Amino acid sequence: MRDAYHEELDSIGDSLVEMARLVGSAIGRATTAMLDADLNLAESVIAADEKVDNLQRDLETKAINLLARQQPVATDLRIVVTSLRMSADLERSGDLAQHVAKVARLRYPESAVPRDLHATILEMGQLAQRLMAKTGEILITKDVDLALQLEQDDDAIDLLHRTLFQHLMDDRWKHGIETAVDVTLLGRYYERFADHAVSVARRVVYLVTGDYADEVDPATAAAASAGAEEAPAGDA
Repeated sequence: MRDAYHEELDSIGDSLVEMARLVGSAIGRATTAMLDADLNLAESVIAADEKVDNLQRDLETKAINLLARQQPVATDLRIVVTSLRMSADLERSGDLAQHVAKVARLRYPESAVPRDLHATILEMGQLAQRLMAKTGEILITKDVDLALQLEQDDDAIDLLHRTLFQHLMDDRWKHGIETAVDVTLLGRYYERFADHAVSVARRVVYLVTGDYADEVDPATAAAASAGAEEAPAGDA
């Protein structure tokens, strides 16, 4: 019976990793669809979001059943409750990737992004995808040190976001109001996607240490990560 309980806990973790993988892929493909005006790719990203939604619903069902049947305490309770919150972040990340794809679909057969901003948007998409890949790694390894570093990586997205606004506010902007709205929304989607990746990483810090990320001494992060790797899943 206890083995089945641990398997259910592990299954919740596996679902989070799969959600991170799917939404990371989605933001990369949505970016390509938008910059290349690829309607078929955009439609595939939009349709694939249902799988992320289903994974979240399944995870919530498992978590609620565990709470009702097993009444977990200590670390196990933290795993279940924190996983519910992380799944919400990941589901929202999937929605944001879908929003990018919908902009691509709306502006087809044209690209929603002016040629002179392609490089900036491409970099934002690539950074967002890499951030989510790191988040997936953190979910697997419970590496507190890497989780704390992720917030610094997010600074690069914020910088690019500000760069977009500089272009929009420049007197030389010549692409019209509609395009300005598209670029404003896209910048926000990428910035929020990255924020959700960081939020998941911060929740892993809490999961491992019992402390919030801004309360953790970086000097002890490596020790906490090592302890998480040695402890069997589901220990209370």
